[in-house]
Amino acid sequence: MPVAEESHGINNVVDNICGLPPDLLTETCQHILTYLQGQRSGVDPAEISQILQRAGVRLDHEALEEIIRFLMVTFRSGGKSNLSADDLVTKLEESSNKWSKASLQVLHRLWSEHGAVVHAQQEARAMLSIGQLVDMEWKLGMSVSSDSCRSLNSPYVTLRLKIVEPSGQICQRSFEMSVPQFQNFHKQFKEIAAVMETL
Repeated sequence: MPVAEESHGINNVVDNICGLPPDLLTETCQHILTYLQGQRSGVDPAEISQILQRAGVRLDHEALEEIIRFLMVTFRSGGKSNLSADDLVTKLEESSNKWSKASLQVLHRLWSEHGAVVHAQQEARAMLSIGQLVDMEWKLGMSVSSDSCRSLNSPYVTLRLKIVEPSGQICQRSFEMSVPQFQNFHKQFKEIAAVMETL
């Protein structure tokens, strides 16, 4: 994307952010900050949209999602970099000359209150950044020909795992194992499930 288009896009988002009354900007930011602090499972644009509509603010769905995405990236990168409230506001002012003083004051105040907790949560997430298993498939097969293996006609199990990586992308991993290895794997999985039920 050319720099002119990118800055035009940022200026549009900033215009929409600055068009929100300070109390509604505060409430929108608090939804995002509570998520980034690990106190919410996600940020629901529909919930924020209802709050804005009740206050008489009309924003189309795409504009609201752009606001949420922009604020999420701003707060997340501010947390990762451990920025002070002054530094966060300076970076915002450098990104666009469209910021209103009232909006920057809201963001400065909220980051002063919540920035340290967001930073701590970002550090914890970085240390615990492991994928989440979302699906597992297996199938039984029989090897019938091979250049390197002498013992053919032996059964094997192919496992395919779907994993959501910390970035949010879903990836697939496949591997094969012998039937005894698969039986051992199954036994260990049952033991893990039993332990997790006691938690």
